[in-house]
Amino acid sequence: MSQLGFRLNEMIYKTHREGSHSTRASRKRLLNQMAESLIEAGYKVKDPSGLKGKHVEHLINAWKAQGLAEKTIKNRLSALRWWSTKINKQNIVATTNDAYGIARVQSSPLGKSRELDLNKLNQVTCPLLRFSLRLQSEFGLRREEAIKFALSYADQEDRIRIKGSWAKGGKPREILITKVSQRALLNEIRVVTTNSLIKPTERYVDQLKRYERQTAKVGLSKNHGLRHHYARERYLEMTGWKCPADGGPSRKSLSAEQRSVDENVRMIVSKELGHERLQITYTYLGS
Repeated sequence: MSQLGFRLNEMIYKTHREGSHSTRASRKRLLNQMAESLIEAGYKVKDPSGLKGKHVEHLINAWKAQGLAEKTIKNRLSALRWWSTKINKQNIVATTNDAYGIARVQSSPLGKSRELDLNKLNQVTCPLLRFSLRLQSEFGLRREEAIKFALSYADQEDRIRIKGSWAKGGKPREILITKVSQRALLNEIRVVTTNSLIKPTERYVDQLKRYERQTAKVGLSKNHGLRHHYARERYLEMTGWKCPADGGPSRKSLSAEQRSVDENVRMIVSKELGHERLQITYTYLGS
């Protein structure tokens, strides 16, 4: 590993430790690829603070020459912006991908909504995993958030808090408790533990592997669909009508008043899911 790569790893895991385990691992992989590319091109960069505009230009040109997909380049630019921000050189990377002639990535196709199959849930042998799966269903949590969930931190009476270190992108957030079933689940967890839903003697990666094995064995894979179901139920609860993905009216058919409600609700749903953009809700709720 080059000295630059070593210093970048220190930034990710020691100096700026924000983000979930998977986010930091992805950031490490992408930034180390960039370090190798710069060294191979003859640039004598030994410390992350030495990043310059000419290095950014080289990387982007190299990615285009390799014929990488625009989505792949977008992900690498995101990591590169993180690097430049941490060394207080934000201006050397353009804030928009358009500046580099990279088209905006279109929103993903409509995802599938999935309710939690209780019969299959009961076949999961680890009780902590059963709680994690129910948290995914009741609050629309991501898998990592549901596994790392710790009641002592999360439970705030009328809402739950998601710690940044559990979440994608290191973004903390809050989700309102609006249903009796949500409060009942939290009470059940409290009887067993107020710590994370990982055995004290094990690591997150151990519980993740157990999650993957046991859900696959009982046929409870593709649990991202639980987030879609949560989003659609939440939309119905707040608007009073079904979302387009569930057969409700399209956005363009709504009255001006309804459209205002729709936009406000979509932003709430987006934030509760750990996003910040209205457009991402098209994947969950339809348009």
